[in-house]
Amino acid sequence: MLKVRVIPTLLWKDVGLVKGIGFDSWRRVGPILPAIKVYNTRQVDELIIVDILATNEKRRPDFDSVRDFSADCFVPLTVGGGITSLSDVRELLRAGADKVCINTAAYNNINLVTEISNAFGAQCVVASIDAKKNYSGDYECYSNSGKVPRGISAAEWAERVEKAGAGEILLTSIERDGSHRGFDLELIKSVTSRVKIPVIAAGGADTPKDFIKPVLEAGASAVSAASIFHYTQYTPLDVKIEMSKHGIPVRLVDR
Repeated sequence: MLKVRVIPTLLWKDVGLVKGIGFDSWRRVGPILPAIKVYNTRQVDELIIVDILATNEKRRPDFDSVRDFSADCFVPLTVGGGITSLSDVRELLRAGADKVCINTAAYNNINLVTEISNAFGAQCVVASIDAKKNYSGDYECYSNSGKVPRGISAAEWAERVEKAGAGEILLTSIERDGSHRGFDLELIKSVTSRVKIPVIAAGGADTPKDFIKPVLEAGASAVSAASIFHYTQYTPLDVKIEMSKHGIPVRLVDR
């Protein structure tokens, strides 16, 4: 098994970081740059930073800000929010991003995923899937920061973005987001069973033990979280140590 990555997700709103519950009730966490500097020292494998306002405000990514904080980020950086074109991706990569995270734009134009993959490689494209159960019991995809239902299941959409050229999937349970109730294993399994590309599981972690089942039971290739790192005493290193105890290969650096 390849080493399993632990990836904090930072939600960026206006000039600072926020965290909500179920993609709502946003609470300010603090400025973004100090958070990045802290994570540099905590053995994270990557960082994902998403501007949660850009798409709904119909504006391009804030390239200048990305350029500023990427200069202090010493791990691979994925940036999302407001991306609608290949030129947006090119500018983000020039600003210091290593990958881009695509959500709403892919539903509006799935060919964009293919264009990015062809231009910069599949490893550059992270397809973000935000999903929750609908009245029929299916996991339905949502876009626009969880506001707009797309009428397609997470598993089916995962297959489509994989075919379009995405290199991996960031899969977030809207219902578990910020809930501290643990990952939605059923959702994760529904997607990992249908695709071959890596799936990053997100939404619901409360303690380091919660990160075990998404990998060993649901087939996730990486795990991502926010609230556990913002509002509890646990660090990404604590998560890695716990995963290692259960035989999950992780990158641990001796200090």
